[in-house]
Amino acid sequence: MNSHTALPNRTARRVLPLAGAAALTLALTVALPQSAHAAHVTPPPVPDDVKVEDGNRAFLLGHGVGTQNYICLPSGATFAWTLFTPEATLFNDHFKQLTTHFFSVNPNPADNGAVRATWQHSRDTSIVWAAVTGISTDSRFVAQGAVAWLRLQQVGRQEGPGGGDTLAVTTFVQRVNTEGGVAPATGCAQLADVGKKAFVPYKADYIFYKAAGDDDDDDLGN
Repeated sequence: MNSHTALPNRTARRVLPLAGAAALTLALTVALPQSAHAAHVTPPPVPDDVKVEDGNRAFLLGHGVGTQNYICLPSGATFAWTLFTPEATLFNDHFKQLTTHFFSVNPNPADNGAVRATWQHSRDTSIVWAAVTGISTDSRFVAQGAVAWLRLQQVGRQEGPGGGDTLAVTTFVQRVNTEGGVAPATGCAQLADVGKKAFVPYKADYIFYKAAGDDDDDDLGN
């Protein structure tokens, strides 16, 4: 091989690894902002009754799918469907599971053993319990035949066994964009109906808030 052929070959051997490294760097540069920006949560307009007070910011959004579960019980001199738990799974925008949602006893002693709305993170198993502090059935926002929009305030929280704290930082939760879930209009009118259960499908978006000064990285559920 003469000198004129060897020089271009040596140059090529140096250039190719550099080109490969540059391509890898470019791929990482493109991929990283997608994950970082996916954390941004913009709450929709809501009625005043369920607005979250200043000093809190939305950090997690879950699209809930499940049922509102009712049982027929005596209510004064009559009978009524009474909610005994929701059973729902919350997903992110990429259909990946974020949390489960149900009722459970709040272990916070200050809450005196109350049964509260509960969310448990699917990955780090952190939990938040919350009590309703605002409710709206405003027809300008809430669809006909849909359960109310809610604001719930954190009354208990627990880190996962490995120290996961995704939901443990929650201060408020909003339930918005609801579909379905309203108790049946019939089937609970007499003593013979007591104990009957109804599992009513529903959908809702749940927005989780934390203190605005909490600058920890947002969890994307990815």
